[in-house]
Amino acid sequence: MEINQAVRALAALAQESRLEAFRLLVRAGTDGMPAGKIAEELEVAPATLSFHLKELSNAGLVEQRREGRSIIYSLQVEAMQSLLAFLVEDCCQGQPHLCEPAFALINCCDDVPEPKKSKRS
Repeated sequence: MEINQAVRALAALAQESRLEAFRLLVRAGTDGMPAGKIAEELEVAPATLSFHLKELSNAGLVEQRREGRSIIYSLQVEAMQSLLAFLVEDCCQGQPHLCEPAFALINCCDDVPEPKKSKRS
């Protein structure tokens, strides 16, 4: 991910309603959620939500598709993965044990291989 893409994504997430919508869509997975359900879950007016979802979409973090009369929003998984990778790219600087506490906090990624132990340990 290029730095300008990361800045756009982080700027889009730097607002409470958008961050809540993004996290809700992360939990919804690749199936996504109808816009009306998102508005209901977040207790946000539909017009306000549309503005926030447009910002997330312009940042490349979510996508939309039409199913009948509903607009379904879903997470752009690759964009989220790219942003996370960008943020931790230089994290450990060859010392993976420094990142272990952070990865231990992420309970959704049980299949991520454990970092190799430092030879100095």
